[in-house]
Amino acid sequence: MKIALITGGSRGLGRNMALHLARRGVGIILTYHARKDAADEARAEIEALGVKAAALPLDVTQSGSFPAFAQGVKAKLAEVWGRTDFDYLVNNAGTGAYAPIAETSVEKFDEMVAIHLKAPFFLTQALLPLIRDGGRIINVSSGLARFSYPGYAAYAMMKGGVEVFTRYLAKELGPRGIAANVIAPGAIATDFGGGRVRDDAEINHMIASQTALGRVGLPDDIGGAVAALLSDESGWINGQRIEVSGGIHL
Repeated sequence: MKIALITGGSRGLGRNMALHLARRGVGIILTYHARKDAADEARAEIEALGVKAAALPLDVTQSGSFPAFAQGVKAKLAEVWGRTDFDYLVNNAGTGAYAPIAETSVEKFDEMVAIHLKAPFFLTQALLPLIRDGGRIINVSSGLARFSYPGYAAYAMMKGGVEVFTRYLAKELGPRGIAANVIAPGAIATDFGGGRVRDDAEINHMIASQTALGRVGLPDDIGGAVAALLSDESGWINGQRIEVSGGIHL
């Protein structure tokens, strides 16, 4: 059995990714920040599909905790699967930030750095000894790293950094046969960013009108893409930015 570790896997897109992978027989380790109840619900839903799952707490803003977290992952792998490694790492955990450049505080900017730059870099670093040779890494960027909406500068800057980081991962981990790619979702109807895309009809319509396929994205669009990218058939895709946006702003 393959095993995937998905950060922020207790809710939103991370949970959807986990369910799509579980339907393909992939065991899941998901992380959560504060909502243990949501993590337990997600784990139960995954286990109901007939695969093993585990949930571990993780605050991605605390990079100093990552070595200890890696030890916790190692222990959970042995306890649940009888293994010393896992196959897929998905760096998904994140939050949004909306403010014009002139109104972005240093504190909010630093929070974006911690969550979207430091966390993928140093968490991946801590987990590298546990990722199986021939495994895969997927990082999560955003369509906002390609097109520009006022108010998202700090968030989008971090995602641009994640895309560069992914190319370096692919280059440096090539000798281990580990492929690394980055997906860039477009606007998705979830509770992310306060649920504006999902709940604001005007924003929803505007995005749909700018998208070739004529609607905003749904969680299944992203979960399905991640599962496909981690399939055996996609093993030769490496070092790529794959935008999953329905063709917005073409």
